[in-house]
Amino acid sequence: MEERKIKVGITHGDINGVGYEVILKAFSDPVMFDLCTPVVYGSPKVAAYHRKAMELTTNFSIVPSAAEAQDGRLNIVNCVDEELKVELSKPTLEGGKAALAALEKALAEYREGAVDVLVTAPINKHTIQSDTFHFPGHTEYIEQRVGEGQKALMILLKGDFRVALVTGHIPVSAISQTLTKELIQEKLAIFHRSLKQDFGIDSPRIAVFSLNPHAGDGGLIGREEQEIIIPALKEISAKGILCFGPYPADGFMGSGNYTHFDGILAMYHDQGLAPFKALAMDEGVNYTAGLPIVRTSPAHGTAYDIAGKGIASEDSFRQAVYVAIDVCRQRRTEREISARPLRKQYYEKRDDSDKLKLDSVEE
Repeated sequence: MEERKIKVGITHGDINGVGYEVILKAFSDPVMFDLCTPVVYGSPKVAAYHRKAMELTTNFSIVPSAAEAQDGRLNIVNCVDEELKVELSKPTLEGGKAALAALEKALAEYREGAVDVLVTAPINKHTIQSDTFHFPGHTEYIEQRVGEGQKALMILLKGDFRVALVTGHIPVSAISQTLTKELIQEKLAIFHRSLKQDFGIDSPRIAVFSLNPHAGDGGLIGREEQEIIIPALKEISAKGILCFGPYPADGFMGSGNYTHFDGILAMYHDQGLAPFKALAMDEGVNYTAGLPIVRTSPAHGTAYDIAGKGIASEDSFRQAVYVAIDVCRQRRTEREISARPLRKQYYEKRDDSDKLKLDSVEE
């Protein structure tokens, strides 16, 4: 039996940024429809506005819900007021409300099983704030709404290059007091599980960054390595997680050592994301690990400076769709394997018969 195509829910993000441009460009390639059935939560009117403004030719169908989505087409579920005004390159409260409406509708249909995965176009973190959205970003909001009590981990990735963060959207002044041995171990455990479950790596190797320059120089430039990071790594290594470090971030990235590991755990946002985006910005993907939902997004933001000019690259968004599909398939495979495990087989010690013993009694 042919497997049903994965339904990819896509939120339109900030309507004044490059969200619709990268969505329409990515699905101008008919090959994309061989991989999935895309459902955009947004506005057909706004999509048509962007399409005309940039002289794009991508066609789409208007559907009442993802349940009615058509294969081989870009589908759009209207989530906003018909009178929504587009002001390219400008952050507006109206744009923030439209971004939140699309996100809420997408998560509601995900909970109903109407879509399999979620890809989010960039939002403006200021204009989206409201009585129901008081989070520093997508990750925290999605964790609260559909996380089922599980903790999220932000991973930026391109191919085998994966960077995760211990602390995310917090002020730099709060990083040191936020770091604890327990938090580092929690993030390492989520990262390790995701590398196995979502990316199919049997024994993942994780490099861990130091917080201070030169890994603290034995305590001369800070005590966090000696008092928090190293003890955390020793304890969790004893539980079978292959983690190494702490490594000074500058030399580790500059020397290319990152290529020898399946993942890198950075202590804070810019420590991990600055080198990642320098090396992999064009095709980088933001993946939210640790949650039941498979959610990705492009690594770039709203890009107001080039919105409406038709020059935004869709590569990162396309890769976000690919990663969501790949992780969904990997999780399905993992569930199938776990549901029907092989019976344990072994040779009993001091068994002279040399016959294979089974852990179940033959009838």
